[in-house]
Amino acid sequence: MISIKMQEAINAQINAEMWSAYLYLAMSMDAEDKCLKGMAHWFHKQYEEEMEHAFKFVGYLQAQQAKVILHPIAEVPATWQSALAMFELTLEHEKKVTRLIHALCTLAINEKDYATQSLLQWFVNEQVEEVNTAHDIVETLRRIGNDQYHLYEYDHSLGKR
Repeated sequence: MISIKMQEAINAQINAEMWSAYLYLAMSMDAEDKCLKGMAHWFHKQYEEEMEHAFKFVGYLQAQQAKVILHPIAEVPATWQSALAMFELTLEHEKKVTRLIHALCTLAINEKDYATQSLLQWFVNEQVEEVNTAHDIVETLRRIGNDQYHLYEYDHSLGKR
């Protein structure tokens, strides 16, 4: 059985995952406005993935007969100066999400909640991938700099996600 403390923490994580989805949807729209169609596609896929994460937590709480409480989603930025700025924020955001997942792990350990620990291991592994992917994109965009031809080519490659 899941504790109230764990239930509240997971509900907060559901909100964080939905905020992440909303952030990536906004980035997708801004990339589209900048004619970066590949990046728009990449961010839209990221939006879908974050919603899947939120619903993974929702399903888990429901399987535990715990109450899912949906809180309002805070406003997200709407525009960024560049593709690099979008992905730098993506990297920092994924690091923040990693810290949130680790805090949930610590709580699950302290609560002796073995079922939640098992669920969270998937998210721990997922965050390693998320941070690594964002890091690689940031480093590539930094190397590209202001070279519009290579930015176009890289944008195209991100659209293949």
